[in-house]
Amino acid sequence: MHINAIIGASLMVLAQAATPALAQNAAAPSATAHPDQWPALPPARARDAAVEARIDALMSRMAMEDKVGQLIQVDIASITPKDLETYKFGSVLNGGNSAPNNDEYAPPAEWLALFDAFYDASMKRSDDRPKIPVIWGTDAVHGHNNIVGATLFPHNIGLGAARNPDLIEQIGAATALETSATGLDWSFAPTVAVVQDDRWGRTYESYSEDPAVVASYAGRMVQGLQGRVGVDFLAPGKVISSVKHFLADGGTGGRDQGDARIDEATLRDVHAAGYTTALPAGALTVMPSFSSWNGVKMTGNASLLTGVLKDRWAFDGFTIGDWNAHGQVPGCTNEDCPAAINAGLDMFMYSGPNWRQLYDNTLAAARDGRIPEARLDDAVRRILRVKILAGTFEAGRPSFRPMAGRFEVLGSAAHRALARQAVRESLVLLKNDGGVLPVRADARILVAGRGADDIGQQAGGWSITWQGTDVTNSHFPNGQSIWAGIEQAVAAGGGQAVLSIDGRFDQKPDVAIVVFGETPYAEFTGDRQTLEYSADDKSDLALLQRLKAEGVPVVAVFLSGRPLWVNPELNAADAFVAAWLPGTEGGGVADVLIAGADGKPAHDFKGKLSFSWPKRLDQFVLNARDANYDPLFPFGYGLTYADGPSRLGALDETRPEVVANDRTAVFVRGRTAAGATFDREGAIRLARTDRTAQEDSLRLTWTGPGGLSVRENGSADFTRESNGQLSLIVDYRVMEGAAGTVTLGMASAERQVDLPLTGAVRTTGDWTTVATPLRCFADGGVDMAAVTRPFIIAATGPMAVDISSIRIASAPPGPVQCGVR
Repeated sequence: MHINAIIGASLMVLAQAATPALAQNAAAPSATAHPDQWPALPPARARDAAVEARIDALMSRMAMEDKVGQLIQVDIASITPKDLETYKFGSVLNGGNSAPNNDEYAPPAEWLALFDAFYDASMKRSDDRPKIPVIWGTDAVHGHNNIVGATLFPHNIGLGAARNPDLIEQIGAATALETSATGLDWSFAPTVAVVQDDRWGRTYESYSEDPAVVASYAGRMVQGLQGRVGVDFLAPGKVISSVKHFLADGGTGGRDQGDARIDEATLRDVHAAGYTTALPAGALTVMPSFSSWNGVKMTGNASLLTGVLKDRWAFDGFTIGDWNAHGQVPGCTNEDCPAAINAGLDMFMYSGPNWRQLYDNTLAAARDGRIPEARLDDAVRRILRVKILAGTFEAGRPSFRPMAGRFEVLGSAAHRALARQAVRESLVLLKNDGGVLPVRADARILVAGRGADDIGQQAGGWSITWQGTDVTNSHFPNGQSIWAGIEQAVAAGGGQAVLSIDGRFDQKPDVAIVVFGETPYAEFTGDRQTLEYSADDKSDLALLQRLKAEGVPVVAVFLSGRPLWVNPELNAADAFVAAWLPGTEGGGVADVLIAGADGKPAHDFKGKLSFSWPKRLDQFVLNARDANYDPLFPFGYGLTYADGPSRLGALDETRPEVVANDRTAVFVRGRTAAGATFDREGAIRLARTDRTAQEDSLRLTWTGPGGLSVRENGSADFTRESNGQLSLIVDYRVMEGAAGTVTLGMASAERQVDLPLTGAVRTTGDWTTVATPLRCFADGGVDMAAVTRPFIIAATGPMAVDISSIRIASAPPGPVQCGVR
């Protein structure tokens, strides 16, 4: 069946099936799916008898230890190739900040060499049991984005605005080719979330709020990555894909790893749309979500993983867990979780030092029957099937494979041209009052704003580093900033372009192009409380307003991972372009904004909103099919030059008060998290002082033993934060050096962990930062699901310290320590 026909047929069946399930679940939403109410999907391919016979032969020679090993994937930051000589694990991965030699900027050759080492270790055996090659998974979510020099395409939210499925398949193919050049053979993509609340920090990983758009893209991306079944399926230069995150990660109320409180009809008809095309296209792996459905973790939901995905949809690939997500299943820990395997998880994704415990506990569960033999064998069969279909047994060492080492494809001219096309087609013109756009190339143009010459900001999260922070333009040697693209276009047109980040100028320009927006983030660090862009920092708005007051026509280019409330910024600009997160090819912006000397641009705007744009900052859930739909710009909106000049008019800038409840902001901007209070004990005085605003900081003065803590009103759940690479970060200034011992702590009801901080507060100095990984407290026994005091500082003697911020976030670069002595 043609893939477009599959989309239409699947969505029609979904719609027809909606009514009975909705009625059944409306009264009391359940977390048990009813597979018979879900549409059957056409199989991607016929089961190959030769492949199945080969699996039988392999499994007949495998010991239980071998089988259990295949169920485990370990982060390269936690394991070495030498370990795989003994423990024959099925896979390794590079987590968000993991890289060869712990160097996130490692050259491509080091990635390939490390995979060779892991592969060689996995194939080293002295007995007659089968040699099963390890496979390597990576988050190549908008290009091979962990690799310096790779082409980074626009994030999915921008691609959704392009409405071009053919382009999506081409991007998938280019990503697969660049991934293959480093030897890696498995991409954790595509994300097929249908985001309903744009406060979610992963909104930019979603193509659209509309399930039909997501369905039109999901299968095409799988075909780009893996190739087309019966044509070039997993041919050289193709990689295994992983459709994620199953299921309804976009329906959790704007909270990462949250709970989708929805009925089964919505789960099926909205959030499953991407799977209706991705699975028939041949996707070989599916990643269950961290999140829950009506209170039950997806990683432990047998009715969905087994009942719907495997039985109803006949998915015969394997399921791969998310980052230690199995540890969140009730009754489980990161090192012990037979319940997830029994529910239908086939491979654990594990990060941490205790992977041997996970192996030993899983082996024990298999031996004593807590994991039934049939379930173990089914999981292993699925993993072996994927490895055989992917050709890993015949491919040999990663460096021997046809595309391996061809590093010239990273950032190749062809791929950059494709990415530049994607940028052009993803831009959405929201406002063009007076026809200020396009800008003539022979004009005098001022280019301003913090995002103008910052490839890292325009690329967003998942760009070299997990959060996309701490990168400079030099880390994108094949990339081009938006400023560089404009400069090049204007120079070719005989005009003059000047870069001035703060917008100051000596000679008045004909027009100013101001590039600004969100700074990079990934996953839960990007979760927001409201949709207001500039809640606290008004510097971008001030820049727009100042230029407009000086009589300069202003073009705003807005970089963001989601639609945001920008009414003040829209009012301050004559033209406003939603550029999303365009990746490394900033020249695509100039292709559309800058015209030739004749006033005609080479390219018109094509982008149409794939997410509705909010009229108010409290419109968290804003989707075209909702009742009382009232956006500023509706789904599908997007002006073109062919439309002629527009007139938007003045927008309401009223800011309704919204109660925030961000527990990760323990003490920020002079306030504690909602409901939290300060507790003092002993000889300590608490006062207010200033850093960037009046009384936005604390001054703590000890005259003897004492301490200060932030106490929650109840408890806070930091499970998801402690599961990754986040830290308790404190911005402070020592006013009087510590005379005694100082500790930094965290506590739950049953356990308090205090870590040494003395060395960091011995001498006075300027404002500085200390970061303590949350895992330090978790490893010490703090129940991270029920933290009662997220911050405790204590001293045994005199000391004076100012504190301006206490938060849970990604740590700045530097040595990771569980305390500073």
